[in-house]
Amino acid sequence: MTAGLRNAGRLIGMLAVAVLALQLFFLLRIASMVVVAPQSTAFQRSEIWRIVIEKHQLPWSQESVPGNRISDNLRRAVIASEDAGFVEHHGVEWGAVEKAWNRNEKAEARVQAQESRAPAVRRGPDGKPRVAAAKVVGGSTISQQLAKNLFLSGERSILRKAQELVITMMLELVLGKQRILTTYLNNVEWGEGVFGAQAAAEHYFRTNAATLGPAQAARLAVMLPAPKRFEKSPSSPYVLGRSATIVARMGGVDIPD
Repeated sequence: MTAGLRNAGRLIGMLAVAVLALQLFFLLRIASMVVVAPQSTAFQRSEIWRIVIEKHQLPWSQESVPGNRISDNLRRAVIASEDAGFVEHHGVEWGAVEKAWNRNEKAEARVQAQESRAPAVRRGPDGKPRVAAAKVVGGSTISQQLAKNLFLSGERSILRKAQELVITMMLELVLGKQRILTTYLNNVEWGEGVFGAQAAAEHYFRTNAATLGPAQAARLAVMLPAPKRFEKSPSSPYVLGRSATIVARMGGVDIPD
């Protein structure tokens, strides 16, 4: 065996050990959440940095509360809006992942087609053609969203998505549905500097997460895909109309025991 092959083998071995060590780190962090709620998430820390840099202050509201202090109305509303199969699936909706993969392939094909027509498109200051980047999207479940928010960056790539899936499986195996949902609701963003169900209930309705009614819970659930946009008009016709649909669905939603 040549020295080059030996060095390549060592490098591959070192990379494998590093990857396994990273997975062990994630697993231990998740195991600790069985008894101790996370103090912050990767997404929250990135938001703290962004807000401080942009505004030179930190308007921040978050309070983790036990699961029995979060209204069942909110649990049902969020499941109905974000992940109707939450109780049944094992962390990943593979059909949604397949559809997302197909969308990504089509987006990549469009970018390649644009690049092939480079002479006909506008060029930037560096002389390179301006083409739209392909976005990696995915049909994320509540468990996947929690995995991403807890540990990962906002970068969109196949490798990051693969790591998200691995962490999702760990969450499902170690925490279970009830703990996953409670952790998600305590940490998800509901506006700039507004994180978790308790902070959202106080910010939008001047009440506690435990006392949210069906209509209030549905309005919060509708905001989740784009909280920074919806916080500017939380009573807009779209939010109210969509929340009425969510309220109608809530009666048929199962929540984890």
